[in-house]
Amino acid sequence: MKFSIIKESKTSASRVCKIDIGGIEVETPVFMPVGTQATVKSLDSDEVKELSNNIILSNTYHLYLRPGIEVIEEAGGLHSFMNWDRLILTDSGGFQVFSLKDLVKVDDEGVQFKSHIDGSSHFFSPEKVVELQLRMGSNIIMPLDEPVSPEANPEQTKIALQRTHKWAKKSLETFKKLKGNIPRKEVKSFNNKDTIERIRNENYHFGIVQGGFSKELRKESVEFICSLDFDGFAIGGLSVGEEKEKTYEILNYTASLMPKEKPRYLMGVGTPEDIIIAVENGIDMFDCVFPTRAGRRGLFFTSIGRINIRNKKYEKDFSKPDPNCDCYTCRNYSRAYIRHLVKAEEILAYRLVTIHNLYFFKKLMEQIRESIKNDSFHDLKKSILETFNKNKEGD
Repeated sequence: MKFSIIKESKTSASRVCKIDIGGIEVETPVFMPVGTQATVKSLDSDEVKELSNNIILSNTYHLYLRPGIEVIEEAGGLHSFMNWDRLILTDSGGFQVFSLKDLVKVDDEGVQFKSHIDGSSHFFSPEKVVELQLRMGSNIIMPLDEPVSPEANPEQTKIALQRTHKWAKKSLETFKKLKGNIPRKEVKSFNNKDTIERIRNENYHFGIVQGGFSKELRKESVEFICSLDFDGFAIGGLSVGEEKEKTYEILNYTASLMPKEKPRYLMGVGTPEDIIIAVENGIDMFDCVFPTRAGRRGLFFTSIGRINIRNKKYEKDFSKPDPNCDCYTCRNYSRAYIRHLVKAEEILAYRLVTIHNLYFFKKLMEQIRESIKNDSFHDLKKSILETFNKNKEGD
């Protein structure tokens, strides 16, 4: 993996960088659409290519349970299985596992949990999670970690942090041991076989900084995780139900301590307001299900703020969803028609809103990168915050 800094802001920690993995380039700051179960819901791979910047995210927990790692291996890996010849970051599934709450038993060896699908019992160790992601051919692998809720007390947070650090070392050891030693089956994709065969063997490993909402523990975690030989670093455990002010405070503090020479990834954060603040603090990579999940409920992100298309005021509104957008949805369909589709729960509604929202986020990241390059980031930040704080339909 090649990582290079293209431009650093003169007035903030924001920066434009480039990640090159196997000849696939990703310019940052970048938003990664979430394809939890090897699909960005309602879109095919060609559409996702048009609406992303060469990288998406998938989820180890969900793919492990269904269709199962063996099926993905038999297809020649995850890229082949989903006909995706760009990059894939897979999260460990730890957040999903710990979200099961009473279905989870955790100790220093790993996490025992029951499937949300059929109640069957499973075990994730840090070693197993890395192996699963390598077997899928993930390009960026995330280790198992233990996030904590905003209500966790200091003792609980400290125990979770110590466990996360133990797991990080085990993950890195396993990654170094197994990388390049995973047998690969023939690529079953109908297209782009040569590219997929090349990039499925390009595997890298990011560490995750935790520590809850304690600056002392966050500092301890940065010092420990960033001392290890990871290829990049993520900030985890934010946007888990806490107040925005607390998110920004901990983000600002944590990001300021992290090394500049490797990518910085803020996990699970993805509203325009959050992204612009995080970019100001030097974050390079983002993912979030919100633009697509909320989109399926009729929430548009637009140049004039958030629009909840379910609202009655749009019933006879035959204008385009976003007056300043030229995406496929906005070129062809009105607010009134899409409102009808959403209210009727038609599949086309999900597609049209998802297409628009991903297009909006792709353009937003392009605007952010351009503003950093031409030293106008502060003006763009002000505009985005004013727009989305003023119009928040659907919150």
